[in-house]
Amino acid sequence: MWRRSGSLWAVVLTLLVVASPAVAAPLAHREVLPNGIVLLVAERPAIPIVITRVFVRAGAVHDPPDREGLANLTGALLTRGTSRQSGPEIDSAIEFVGGSLESGAGSDGISASLSVLKKNLDLGLDLLRDVVLTPSFPEDEVKRKVAEVQAAIKRSEESPETVGGRALAALIFPNHPYGRRAEGTIESVGRITREEVVRFHRNFFRPDQTIVAVVGDVTVDEARSAIRQRFGGWARPATPPVTVAAAGPGGPAAKVTIKKDLTQATILLGRQGLRQTDPDYFALSVASYVLGGGSTSRLYSRVREEGGLAYSIYSYLAPSQYGSSLVVNAQTRTAEVAKVVSIVNDELARMGKELVSDRELGLAKSYLIGSFPLRLDTSDKVADFIVAVEHQGLGLEYPDRYKERIGKVTVADVKRVAATFFAPDTFNRVVVGDVK
Repeated sequence: MWRRSGSLWAVVLTLLVVASPAVAAPLAHREVLPNGIVLLVAERPAIPIVITRVFVRAGAVHDPPDREGLANLTGALLTRGTSRQSGPEIDSAIEFVGGSLESGAGSDGISASLSVLKKNLDLGLDLLRDVVLTPSFPEDEVKRKVAEVQAAIKRSEESPETVGGRALAALIFPNHPYGRRAEGTIESVGRITREEVVRFHRNFFRPDQTIVAVVGDVTVDEARSAIRQRFGGWARPATPPVTVAAAGPGGPAAKVTIKKDLTQATILLGRQGLRQTDPDYFALSVASYVLGGGSTSRLYSRVREEGGLAYSIYSYLAPSQYGSSLVVNAQTRTAEVAKVVSIVNDELARMGKELVSDRELGLAKSYLIGSFPLRLDTSDKVADFIVAVEHQGLGLEYPDRYKERIGKVTVADVKRVAATFFAPDTFNRVVVGDVK
C-alpha cells in the first residue's frame, strides 16, 4: 500500500502556502503529449535517483455514495498484480534494484510513484506502466486489501483528531464528496466487489486526465522518449471525462459533540475557505498565520502561553481542487473546553474588527515567503509540488506569483478578509471527548 497516500496532499497543501525568494523560473518543463498526458520534467542532474509520479484524476470524489472507499481500494490494489506479474513478483523486481513502487489514492486522484537509480529507470518504468495500465486486481488480493482497509478504519476510530476531522468535513461540505470519507467506512468497503474495482479503473483511468512528473538525473528529451514509449499508445477515449462540481456554500454552522471516555478533548472549528485561484487567498493565508500559524500567533499566545489551557492550538487553510477549508484545532483538558472555545471566538472576531500590527504582518509574511526552500529540498517534494500545481491549475510559475502576492498583503487586506472568513458564527464546531 502506498505509504504516502495518507499524507501526500497534507504535504502538498503545506507546499502551496509558501514561496521562494530565489525561484526565478518554472521548476519544470511542461508539455502535453498527443494523447493528452501532461508531462512535467524537473532536471536535477546532481541527484542519481529518478522519481516518477503518475497522477490520475480518479479520486474519492468519484466514489458512488454507497461505495465510499472505492477509489482508495483501487489505488491500493494497483501494485498487487498486473497482466504480466503478480504482486510479490513486482515487489521482488523493484526491491532487487533497491527502488520502490507504491500506489494509493486521495480525494482528488490516484497516484503511482516510482523511485529508482538512473541505471534502473527502464526496468522501473516498465513496472510503472504495467501497474497503471494493466492491473489485474486478483480476487484474493481484493479480499485481503478489503480486510486491511477495514482494520485500518477500525484503528482510526481511536484517534480523536481523525474522528473529529471526519465529522467536521461532513459539516463543511455537506453536499459534496469532500464531506464523505475517502477511505470509506467498514460497511461500505465491505460491499465493494472486484468487478466494481475493475470498472472504476476502466472508467476513470484515461490519458487526458493524467499527469506524469519525472524528477532527477534525467533530461527532458530522455524523459519524453521514455514516457511516450510506455504510455504513448494509451488511447484517449472518445467520450469526455466525468466532471466534478466545485463545492457549493455549506449550510448554517452546526455544533457536534462526539462522546469518548477521554481526559483530554479535541476541538475543531471549521468553515469553507478560498482556493489559490482567488485573489484574496493570499491575504487569507496571512490572516490564518497571524491567528494560529506558529508560536507567535494570537491563539498560541493567549490559549497556551498566557492561559496554559491547551496542549496544542493552531489554525490552517487547506485548499484542494474543488474547495477549501479553514480550520482551528485545539487539544485541552475536558473541563477547559468552554473557556478555550470562548477565547478562540474572541480572537476570530477581533481579527475582523482591528488591524493586525505591522510586526504580526511582517512575521507572517517573512515565514510564508522565507520557508519555501526547505519545502523543495528533495526530488520527492519537487515531484509532489509540480503535480499539485498542475492538478490545481496554478502554473509552474506559482512560487514566484505567491511570493509577489504575499509581499503585497497589507494590514487592511488582512482585516477585510478576516471580517468575512473569521466571523465566529460561520464556523462549524466539533468536540471529541467526555464533555458534559
